[in-house]
Amino acid sequence: MIYNDTCPICAREVAQYKRLTARHDLDIAYEGLSEGDLERYGLSERDAARRLHVMKDGQRLDGVDAFAAIWERMPGFRWLARVVRLPLIAPLARLLYDHVAAPALFALHRRRERLGKLTRRG
Repeated sequence: MIYNDTCPICAREVAQYKRLTARHDLDIAYEGLSEGDLERYGLSERDAARRLHVMKDGQRLDGVDAFAAIWERMPGFRWLARVVRLPLIAPLARLLYDHVAAPALFALHRRRERLGKLTRRG
């Protein structure tokens, strides 16, 4: 999973996934955008900050598809993966994530970046 580890909301959610991964000995690796070489995934730092990404079987999944790929492996979340893949739910979930949740979180990320630059200068 490639996620925005500088986002407090994203980091909190992924921390829950990491606990489940450890508790159930799941083979899932996590890489925050500030931690690794994103180019090997075909991502810039900006792309990685815009949405969640998962590498599965050599293919990069983004957004809702990435969440579903993670949820299907985690006890307690498998039902959610099935729900967001339902024919009527999938387009709505993608619409909400792509046009509401992801842009809002990215806007907060950009704001934190700007404030951080101002603080370092001041």
